Amino acid sequence: MSVTLSKLSLRNAKRQARDYLVYFVTVVMAAALLYSFNALVFSQEIRTLSKGMEMLPIMIAMADVVVVCVFGWLVAYATKFMLLRRGRELGTYLLIGLENKQVARLFFLENLAVGGCALVLGTALGGLLYQAFRAMALALFRLPYHFAFGFSLPALALTAVCFALIYLHALRRSRKYIRRAKIRSLIDSDRLNEGVVIQTGKKRRWVFGASILLGVVGTCLMMARSSLLGIIGAGCLILFLFGFFLSFASGVPAFFERKPARKYRGQNLLVFRTLTAKLATMGVLMATISMIFTATLISEGSGLMFRGLFLGRAAESACFDLYIGMEGTDRDYSLYQDYIQENIPVEQSVSYPVYLSGSSTLLDYITSRTAYYYFNFDQDPVLRYSDYTALRSIAGYPPVELGPGQYLLHCMTYLEGSLKAYKEPLTLGGAALQPGGLYTEPLSQGSENGRGYILVVPDEAVEGLPIHHSAYAAKTAEPVPYEDYYNLTAVMDKIWEGTGFGDQINTRAQAEAEVASQTALCVFPLYYLALSLTMTAATILTIQQLSETKRYRQQFALLQKLGMGRREMSKALRTQFVIYYALPAVPPVLIGAPFLWNLAHIPEPGVMVGTSSPAAVVSAALVVFFLMYAIYILLAYASLKRSVLPETA
Repeated sequence: MSVTLSKLSLRNAKRQARDYLVYFVTVVMAAALLYSFNALVFSQEIRTLSKGMEMLPIMIAMADVVVVCVFGWLVAYATKFMLLRRGRELGTYLLIGLENKQVARLFFLENLAVGGCALVLGTALGGLLYQAFRAMALALFRLPYHFAFGFSLPALALTAVCFALIYLHALRRSRKYIRRAKIRSLIDSDRLNEGVVIQTGKKRRWVFGASILLGVVGTCLMMARSSLLGIIGAGCLILFLFGFFLSFASGVPAFFERKPARKYRGQNLLVFRTLTAKLATMGVLMATISMIFTATLISEGSGLMFRGLFLGRAAESACFDLYIGMEGTDRDYSLYQDYIQENIPVEQSVSYPVYLSGSSTLLDYITSRTAYYYFNFDQDPVLRYSDYTALRSIAGYPPVELGPGQYLLHCMTYLEGSLKAYKEPLTLGGAALQPGGLYTEPLSQGSENGRGYILVVPDEAVEGLPIHHSAYAAKTAEPVPYEDYYNLTAVMDKIWEGTGFGDQINTRAQAEAEVASQTALCVFPLYYLALSLTMTAATILTIQQLSETKRYRQQFALLQKLGMGRREMSKALRTQFVIYYALPAVPPVLIGAPFLWNLAHIPEPGVMVGTSSPAAVVSAALVVFFLMYAIYILLAYASLKRSVLPETA
């Protein structure tokens, strides 16, 4: 008997993988994702790219916990769903003489076989996926990538343990159910639905209105930039999603009952009769899926926002190979020069002072017209034209001309719009200077060179002006290694020993390494989580839709006999798909888009610009979300269309 059960389990496992191909592929991808990210955790090569990468295992481990719970829910849901759908078959096994424990063992073995195959295939795919993530990490640090395929035994062991926990938990619950089930309950299990939660129209309308109000309030609270209000807002949004879908799904049939004319317009009867029969009993599931999609969209947008934040902040500090902003004038800064001359090959350098103009005319103009972020200057900062020319040359920018009797403005991009209209003359050294050009290239203005803006004047115009601080910028023959950056900070500590103050030291190599490590630490785990959430939610929706294949086939066969053409049937099926898959995706867009827009405005001005602007972050997050979602929709539509539509009209 055990041999027969093993053969039957293997046959059923093959059929299950074929009938629920989307689920099987998703489980394979789940194993691949788990293995690839676990391989990153155990990769000594990745961890030694930067000191910041030492935190990567912790970040991925935290994401792993969430991802295992998410995939665990997927497997548990799919296992229970398939158990109920196959209840008639399992009940038949009991009728022919098998015991409950034998049927439970049969179901356990076939699902274990599916999980084992998915683990093997997923691990093989995960090895290739790890190479892609490894290439991305090396590219972030501007290091060459060489393919070196191999398996990480610790990563494989951890992935196997995660998969065992996921499958054994799901199968234990199913085994327990089957061992206690009666024949009739198994045979009737495929008729069970969630049930209509809200029965009366008045109660349904009240819940719908209250849920909309909760959605608006929750979205506003999530953007209040307060942890407590954010938690309250998240609770409101959860109540909104469940209230909305429970009232909306059960209210659609009532809507058409009140407006029968619309029911028979076009293909509405076919589309909505089929669709509402399913949606009316899926309120809780739709709300859960929508909640997952909201988390997905926010994860994707947050990853893009953090990436833009890191790049924007580094753009200013990484414009010079080496920069030292020296506070005060009472220190022995020759120690910097001594170390640089002995250890760092310099091709071009300049030491220069930053002056104060003696007035705050431009500062007052800026603060009255835009959100000015930096406030450590109470007077307009000034730079000599010769020093400015040297800085542009060191940074690799084209030279600019300063006409007689003119001054230039150099500012961060977020001030450009306001300063374009500034035409006021500047009086320095007894001479009136007229405005010349306006330039916005990165010039370390997030740290020392003017804090957002600076006036560039003829050299002779600075005579008698007070010095705010001095600075040093250099172009080096090769990137300044971390050891030299660390040693320069040690020199700084010696200069300022016992005072609690310090200088600003930036190197291009260090800034780029920090961006790379910060991106890996934040963006990789967030997209790992987002991809896992999307796969889980889309798979459950697709399983629900493809489970109706038999009923759709019978329905369209009858419609063909009644004279409906294939084109009309295809249009009706397509409309059902659009509505079915759009419903759980609309609330996340309405919640996630304003939340991400607000989130991208939190960093200081001048950081989130260009391809990292708030509009670009929201647009890119929506594109990535719907691109991943569309893959599942197209696969499900192609499969169902091929299976249910008659070949000829």
